[in-house]
Amino acid sequence: MNAYATPLTSAAARCPHPLLDSILDHLSLKNDAALAKALNIAPPRISKIRRGHMEVSAALLLRLHEVANIPVADLRRMVQVAQQAEPKPSN
Repeated sequence: MNAYATPLTSAAARCPHPLLDSILDHLSLKNDAALAKALNIAPPRISKIRRGHMEVSAALLLRLHEVANIPVADLRRMVQVAQQAEPKPSN
């Protein structure tokens, strides 16, 4: 099992995202709003990533590394897993 895995709760249960869920667990945060605050980004950005309407940018990946102290290589692997499991946006 991945060291950064997390049980799904709240928004994560409705729309799981391996990277975001792992970071929430790793930082012991309760929800996406708390994650957005920790990363100093707007909460809608987390929502868009979770729902597959926005990709994780290189800048956000580096911010995740700085805040969560997770190696960039591990974060990149989590992004790849998330992209494979990502729901297709509905129009």
